[in-house]
Amino acid sequence: MSELTLDVQGLSTHFFTRAGVVRAVDDISFSVPRGRVLGLVGESGSGKSVTGFSVIGLVDPPGRITAGKILFQGRDLTKLDERDLRDLRGNRIAMIFQDPMMTLNPVLRIDTQMIETVLAHDSVSRSSARERARDALGMVGIPSPEERLNAYPHQFSGGMRQRVAIAIALLHRPDLIIADEPTTALDVTIQAQILAEVQKLAREVGTALIWITHDLSVIAGLADDIAVMYAGRIVETGRVEEVLDRPLHPYTHGLIGSVPSRNARGQRLRQIPGMTPSLLNLPPGCAFRSRCPRADAACEQDPPDSHPLEGRTLRCFHPQLEMVA
Repeated sequence: MSELTLDVQGLSTHFFTRAGVVRAVDDISFSVPRGRVLGLVGESGSGKSVTGFSVIGLVDPPGRITAGKILFQGRDLTKLDERDLRDLRGNRIAMIFQDPMMTLNPVLRIDTQMIETVLAHDSVSRSSARERARDALGMVGIPSPEERLNAYPHQFSGGMRQRVAIAIALLHRPDLIIADEPTTALDVTIQAQILAEVQKLAREVGTALIWITHDLSVIAGLADDIAVMYAGRIVETGRVEEVLDRPLHPYTHGLIGSVPSRNARGQRLRQIPGMTPSLLNLPPGCAFRSRCPRADAACEQDPPDSHPLEGRTLRCFHPQLEMVA
């Protein structure tokens, strides 16, 4: 379980617009071992989704990967042509999008779409492919899956369309799944069922999973490791229980403190002051310094990666080490 399924090294993805260069992802590194779940968290606009699109090779112009390596089982995905990437997508690497209609074709029946997904990568009969599709729908909690295969996407609710999209991602039991807030539109019971299924997939099959979300409660129950993003950079990584119990970066501390359940009853909700800076015009040095209570002149320089504790990586000149017992 120790070998790396994914190893991202110094990845930068920039968008070259008329207004200037948007550094959506700027020099980030992380890894996901086989059978483990990495939670990628941060505010909206922090670069989480672009990171996922970069890994799977779906960044469209004016965006492009400008630096770094994306090693999937030792192969650098940035060096592969479109044909090789297409062989991997949906087969060994799957992505679950936040909007299910990015996965589903509105004019094709569900069985057509799922069967074609199976046949695109596996030489099996249509009847076997249909059985696999039916079983996948049942796995994500869709009732009467045999009947539902004959339906069109518009005959499903938004939450059920999302479950179909998740089922399609699970069809080939891929080695890596990138999930971009896929359970946001689902009710709590179905969300719990799907989280249990992906945990089972990671544990039994060895699938590596990147779960992109802003919901720390989901990450607390699902992930093994966590990477916190802010303004296109990863500012803190570590084991999920250690980071959530003892955050070292002031941004991570503020993010956790903003969760409503962490506030005392009757008190005002805590929040991080200010706004995320524009990625078109990032301030020099630490991007969080204008919102950080610990910032000083040193923060006008770019903080390097440091390892203040075993298993933790941090980008900060003033980590909250006093929080560690």
